[in-house]
Amino acid sequence: MTIDTDLLAALPPADEATITRLQARLVDAATAEGILDVAYRTLDSPVGPLLLAATGQGLVRVAYAREDHDQVLAMLARRVNPRVLSAPARLDPVARELDEYFAGMRTQFDVALDLRLSSGFRRDVLARLPDIAYGTTASYASLARAVGNPRAVRAVGSACASNPLPVVVPCHRVIRSDGAAGSYAGGPEVKLALLALEAAA
Repeated sequence: MTIDTDLLAALPPADEATITRLQARLVDAATAEGILDVAYRTLDSPVGPLLLAATGQGLVRVAYAREDHDQVLAMLARRVNPRVLSAPARLDPVARELDEYFAGMRTQFDVALDLRLSSGFRRDVLARLPDIAYGTTASYASLARAVGNPRAVRAVGSACASNPLPVVVPCHRVIRSDGAAGSYAGGPEVKLALLALEAAA
């Protein structure tokens, strides 16, 4: 099948309202057919744009701009399902909770989570992170002890660094034993900003 490029060139450019309307129709059709497997949107936040992605089970990924949103979406297509579609309304509840968090009005998240991107020891570590209360911190060493492997301090650090749900699953509350912040997917300045936000509330 060949495409008549002259015909395509003759079509009027679509305005933003038309594109938005067509996108909404596509999302509605995919939802009705049960083929919208990964919905995503971006959210402007005080720490930069966040990519939010969810499956039918729950929030599956939160990504900072420095992680390259296009690469994250490509990874989701490979590891979760190739049917990935921008569907902002599906992520509105998550966006609302994040907005409340950044405004200092929320100390924990109530959204369903899909943890399929983590397994084994890393998933055990992620399961412990919500136990670290808002406005407090824990060391990598204490977290290693909490998951039953006191010698696995580096593995805990690796689990936190690969956390697919930063902010919502609060790996930013884990710091080094000497009080230094340590590394973070959003960058050390973002980790310090989140800790400062929570300390000020």
